[in-house]
Amino acid sequence: MPLSRFTVQNYRCFPTEQEIELGKITVVLGQNNSGKSALVRAPLVMSTGLRRSLDPSTPSGLPLDLERLGEGAPTFRDLVHGQRPHQRIRFTMDLIDREGMSGTVKVSLQDVDEWQAQVVDRITLHKGNHSVSLRWLPNPDNPWGRIQEYEIQQGTEVTNERVRFIGLQPRSTLTFDNRKETHLPDFGGLFLGFDQIRYLGPFRTRPGRVRRLPSRAPRTVGATGEDALDILANDVVRGQGRVLRALNRILSENIPGWTVGITDHEIGMYSVHLTSTHDPSVQVSLGDAGTGVVQMLPVLVQRALDEVNRSPLGDVLEIVEEPELHLHPSAHADVADLFISAATRSRRVRFLIETHSETFLLRIRRRIAEGRLNPDDVSLYFVEHANGAGEARRIGIDRLGNLDYWPSGVFTEDFEETRALAQAQSGRLGSHAR
Repeated sequence: MPLSRFTVQNYRCFPTEQEIELGKITVVLGQNNSGKSALVRAPLVMSTGLRRSLDPSTPSGLPLDLERLGEGAPTFRDLVHGQRPHQRIRFTMDLIDREGMSGTVKVSLQDVDEWQAQVVDRITLHKGNHSVSLRWLPNPDNPWGRIQEYEIQQGTEVTNERVRFIGLQPRSTLTFDNRKETHLPDFGGLFLGFDQIRYLGPFRTRPGRVRRLPSRAPRTVGATGEDALDILANDVVRGQGRVLRALNRILSENIPGWTVGITDHEIGMYSVHLTSTHDPSVQVSLGDAGTGVVQMLPVLVQRALDEVNRSPLGDVLEIVEEPELHLHPSAHADVADLFISAATRSRRVRFLIETHSETFLLRIRRRIAEGRLNPDDVSLYFVEHANGAGEARRIGIDRLGNLDYWPSGVFTEDFEETRALAQAQSGRLGSHAR
């Protein structure tokens, strides 16, 4: 479990420090525009600075390579609370490296408006018994693009040294100078512990009727589920159909009544269709299928792919926003079971889920009460927004599925509507009686 906890501060709508402890399943709830999405996407933002450090050939550049987030990626100032220049954002990450040793990275990123760039202002790294802190020493004669000077503190020893950053990872410039010895220890193994991040957003690509067969098999469904069907086509046309079989088994457990099929048009093209399990003569192009099925399919394909590839390449934190979107409320509980099953089967994949569904949460609580899910494996947070600031509050769950806190007025809409309906009916009946 490489990333076990993270904090953010002065980030998006969170001016004060917010702490999220990750479980096998972490669920974030809250009302619209409360900051839920910003919070669940924070590990994805962090990864743009940490995954870069795995490639020493990557030029130092900016500490966060936000362009890796694709089209519509935020700028650094978009990440800053209030979007003001010359501000800092702060992250903390508790990590576990491949040898099982825990460590912490605490980093402050400074925006320098005149450079239109950012620098690592402060960073503290802890691993085992070792700890080192770096503080940027701004120098007007040392402009952007040159290696910057830092004060390095280890215990009571304080030295100044020129430090080059690859993403968020500090590298000494003295490493290649035989006449000097660097005061900066190697923390590379700690950065290697950071998870692979998968992200699936709330709106997924609606497929066309016919698609070109991909030249290679995608490893994930993609941020909008755009690669889900290519995974299936490659599996059927070039593989053994194991992913498709796993998908149809999972589909039968969650959206029964239909199976997915692939038609190979033998000209480098393929199409996807749904077949009724009640009447196999009834086939529907996926392009004509209901929105709920289309939006849910990438979630199901990723689960099937993980089931077939039992050992993903490294530890995975999968961020999923609104997996229940466009599904009938009766299916929300089945979606929760889908993630519960995946999390309990795999030691390598964990989930960070944003949801609006009360039914989703109720199914998790029920499985805990039934003894089928350990409450220690679940982290639950509610994000509230007031006076221009967001706040994430952790909600404890006991072994009976009881919650130790719940905000007033949340998920009470059905009760309030029923009460208002009863009052209106009583009023109408009373007026007719008179």
